[in-house]
Amino acid sequence: MITSVRSIALTCALGALGAALTACGGPAAPHAARRAPAAPATSAAPSRPPTLAPGPAGLTPVFTNGPRTPDKTVALTFDADMTADQGPRAAAGEHFDNPPLIRTLRAFKVPATVFMTGRWADQYPREARDIGRDPQFEIGNHSYSHYAFTGDCYGLPTVSEDAMRADVERAYTAFERAGVRNAMPYFRFPGGCYDQRSLRTLSAVGVTAVQWDVVSGDAFATDADAVARQVLDGVRPGSVVVMHCTRSAAPVTERALHTIVPELRKRGFRFVKVSQLIGASAGRR
Repeated sequence: MITSVRSIALTCALGALGAALTACGGPAAPHAARRAPAAPATSAAPSRPPTLAPGPAGLTPVFTNGPRTPDKTVALTFDADMTADQGPRAAAGEHFDNPPLIRTLRAFKVPATVFMTGRWADQYPREARDIGRDPQFEIGNHSYSHYAFTGDCYGLPTVSEDAMRADVERAYTAFERAGVRNAMPYFRFPGGCYDQRSLRTLSAVGVTAVQWDVVSGDAFATDADAVARQVLDGVRPGSVVVMHCTRSAAPVTERALHTIVPELRKRGFRFVKVSQLIGASAGRR
């Protein structure tokens, strides 16, 4: 789960968030580019997911939003968080998934991107496979462990520098084990926390780091209307909205969608996946 963004150029504050965050189940497809350096969409083969070119000094590129054009597109993203040590809580009955949210997205015919942890896929393999094979969705990588890739990241345990790449690769392996095909070469840092060291370390994985420009505030929220207002107040053309699909840690997100989706459509917005925004951004560079 994500409550704030620490980036080199941007800090987005959310409420403090617990070390253990939970999520939904999302669609995915194998990771076509995870072992090759990311390449601009304009030079990629038609079947290759669009990615951004590496940043300065070959650092992992970071994507926060698409073009601010009259074509009013918006990407809803949902983090399927589950930390590596939360198995006992799941065994005791805590729900880190959210099937009703996925059903609502399907009913509304809203394409979406789910950033899934490998631990979540191991816990809910049927849901991971179901979402991953649904063309309405795409699955991005949210690490295996949901441990932080920087120090001092909202109480999350920390992945050592020499274990970062393995943690990302382990998540892709978990997706494959669950039957997810074509997981996207997109990575969202746990807690939204990253720095030059983590961007440099992950450059060999060939992913584009995906952040956001609209914080929904759904983590641990109890007021669905407040979540909806926060999203509606923040969305601009090309926005990436961060939400969660976890019944225990984001219990009102599904209800908030019943306000968010019709209102954004009324305002002329069209829902797309992150890959479409990245493709549009890469094509304009």
